[in-house]
Amino acid sequence: MLRELAHEFAQDSIRPHAKHWDDANEFPMDVIAEAHGLGLTNLHVPEEYGGMGMGIADEVLVTEEFAWGDPGFSTAAYSNGLTAGPVITGGTEEQKIEYLGRLTSAPKIASYCVTEPAAGSDVASIESLAVRDGDHYILNGEKMFITGAGHADWFFVLAFTDKSAGYKGMSSFIVESAWDGVELGKKESNMGQRASDTRGVLFDDVHVPVENLIGGREGNGWFNAMKAFDLSRPNVAAQAVGTSRAAFEHALQYSDERETFGKKLHRHQAIQFMLADMKTKIEASRLLTWRTAWEADNGIRNTESAAHAKRFAADSCMEITTDAVQIFGGYGYSEEYPVARLMRAAKVLQIYEGSSQIQRMIIGREMTRDL
Repeated sequence: MLRELAHEFAQDSIRPHAKHWDDANEFPMDVIAEAHGLGLTNLHVPEEYGGMGMGIADEVLVTEEFAWGDPGFSTAAYSNGLTAGPVITGGTEEQKIEYLGRLTSAPKIASYCVTEPAAGSDVASIESLAVRDGDHYILNGEKMFITGAGHADWFFVLAFTDKSAGYKGMSSFIVESAWDGVELGKKESNMGQRASDTRGVLFDDVHVPVENLIGGREGNGWFNAMKAFDLSRPNVAAQAVGTSRAAFEHALQYSDERETFGKKLHRHQAIQFMLADMKTKIEASRLLTWRTAWEADNGIRNTESAAHAKRFAADSCMEITTDAVQIFGGYGYSEEYPVARLMRAAKVLQIYEGSSQIQRMIIGREMTRDL
């Protein structure tokens, strides 16, 4: 029922606007608010804080349908999922009541601020610094490529409180967007997923109350940030599955409508084999996604399985959307047809929340951990 509701919503409220959002670089806040009203956002926020109290397995079902509707919308709508993660797993009771409550009581956006101009995959190279000054921390730093930043009510921010301790000296903070010293950069002009607002955020002598140190203690920022990825990467994999499925369905339909050399495209073995490979990759990607989501919900350490799902689903999505453009031929290269937009949208799935290369590093580390 949840999946059916999400699919109907994607069909009726997302797909009809997807091209406009992409062409106009428009953030779909009104439709995100509609999804919020239907209970399709903040799914894994516990009920005691106003959320739906569901699991990651429920969430990936909805995420796949959102991405089937439009990958950019899916990314924009899931910003809260990643950002709420460290608060759910590591926040104090007061922080959960206040900041998770903000997301569930109204259609608001929260953004995850880790990446910096000189620190993407190498998180340990961040330079943001928070210095204790009485009952506040003075936060300085610059974050980059932050999803939803232009519409965020609050940010999860990773910064050093003790740089000499390496990654164990990182702490995490909840920073409200309206505070003095928080400055937004320009919206990035991205290759794809243009419905998602992506920009830099500058923190210039921002006074962060001590009570906004996540978990109430220093030094747990790295672990909290990385733990959140085990919950969010299944959803990125689900985004890839939904995007792949959309591209495949468009290609399959076109191959039934278009005729060459006296027969429909899908009657040519060359095209039929391409479609068969696309379908296999979608099925495999979905099962990897469901497995890691199930592990997360059942208390099983899913770091490796999340990396498998995210890597395979994202790489497969790039291949599937590229093949969909190929099946459309010259029409596929035109922005008048949806497969071009889907191909542009697919690329970032191989990059954000840990690139495909980083996922391979995680898999390698995990499979040799006990050797």
